[in-house]
Amino acid sequence: MRVDDGQLTRSRRMLVLAICCMSLLIVGLDVTVVNLALPSIQRELHAKVSGLQWVIAAYTLVLASLLTLSGSTGDRIGRRRTFQAGLATFTAGSLLCSLAPSLGALVAFRMLQAVGGSMLNPVALSIITNTFTEPRERARAIGIWGAVIGVSMALGPIIGGLLVTTVGWRSIFWVNIPVGLAALALTALFVPESRAPRPRRVDPPGQLLVMATLATLVFSIIEGPGRGWSSPAILGGFAACAACAAGLAAWESRRAEPLLDPRFFRSVPFTGATVIAVCAFAAMGGFLLLSTIYLQDVRGYSALHAGLFMLPMATMTALCSPLSGRIVGVRGPRLPLAGAGLALTASAVTLTRLAPGTPPGSLVVSYLLFGLGFGLVNAPITNTAVSGMPSAQAGVAAAIASTSRQIGSSLGVAVIGSAVVSAMTGPLRAGFTAASHVGWWIIAGCGAAILLIGLGTTGRWARRTAERVAESLFPPPVEIGARG
Repeated sequence: MRVDDGQLTRSRRMLVLAICCMSLLIVGLDVTVVNLALPSIQRELHAKVSGLQWVIAAYTLVLASLLTLSGSTGDRIGRRRTFQAGLATFTAGSLLCSLAPSLGALVAFRMLQAVGGSMLNPVALSIITNTFTEPRERARAIGIWGAVIGVSMALGPIIGGLLVTTVGWRSIFWVNIPVGLAALALTALFVPESRAPRPRRVDPPGQLLVMATLATLVFSIIEGPGRGWSSPAILGGFAACAACAAGLAAWESRRAEPLLDPRFFRSVPFTGATVIAVCAFAAMGGFLLLSTIYLQDVRGYSALHAGLFMLPMATMTALCSPLSGRIVGVRGPRLPLAGAGLALTASAVTLTRLAPGTPPGSLVVSYLLFGLGFGLVNAPITNTAVSGMPSAQAGVAAAIASTSRQIGSSLGVAVIGSAVVSAMTGPLRAGFTAASHVGWWIIAGCGAAILLIGLGTTGRWARRTAERVAESLFPPPVEIGARG
């Protein structure tokens, strides 16, 4: 069931858009402000670096696991109902995070937050698509929606730094509560209900296998330095991950409507976009983790001062994201992907020479380069993922690309954090900077991968593979009388 433009006034449609953007704003702010609060959380809750990794990775891990399920749930039981459940869960999780008495409790409440967050972004985008049915108005609405991501990143360092410095780290979760409650009330009043005419079937075994694969992988990577890479728990974790991944591939290949259709990955643009999303968001997850610890624990800056240092990166991302979208619309995804790969690589390479006394101007240049690269990469990811796909499968392809972003964030925090912990000797303040160099080299590798994969998956040969996949998913009808 779609919402006809004629059924809603323009002001009502704009209200629906504003409510959806409110949900994106609190989810987007949450990522940046929590990273800025990590040193304060570490001091109050006596956490190790691996504990800080879990504060970030547990959230993105659950979010990645549930995005596709939440989207299909909205299609089945109603998008407004699912969106309201997400707002209520995210708001309750935020309240509990602000009251967390221990690190373990904070990680658990962050996972509850993520359950709610998984029902917000994909479902809100579906609500916008079904509310704005006129193509031009829909394009403008989705453009505003995308711009909110940049706004949230630009506001995050300032809001997070100010709150942590003046009130304390628990206040970063208080911000979500009034916004979440207001969005919940406004949704009940103004957002129309809609459902898909033919929702996808539920795939509980596939969903569980996805969660088990990601959880065992992230657990093994984060806990490896502390428990020992050859310990039974870590080796068992990697073995369980491999078994779950193999089981997932076997199960999904036999289903008529799989959660993850293996045939999608025969499309070179789709596979390339998936890998690029993982690399880009792994780089972002690692960047935020390393920069936050360096600025606050090594250089001794306050959270607000650290936030001001990260503001150039966030501002550049906000400026370049819409520019990248326009370039993709005119010239395709290759140029933005190449620029993103070059900028991210250059930024990370300059930071491999990081020292406790690195001049502030040098840091700002590196952060500007990173923001340029990250701003350019977002728009072509979704565009490349759906390139050549039939319209009936474009939403699923975009959802998988979004899931890949969250997987990348989880893996970036896990892999880069663990590599730095393994290389570190002595106390954090003295040994972190030198140990962080290996993390920056990993981020540089992510940037190089984006460049090479972007160039290799956006040419004619790649587009032909996407066309073949589209034909295999939906073969063209045979016209009667075509033979003879």
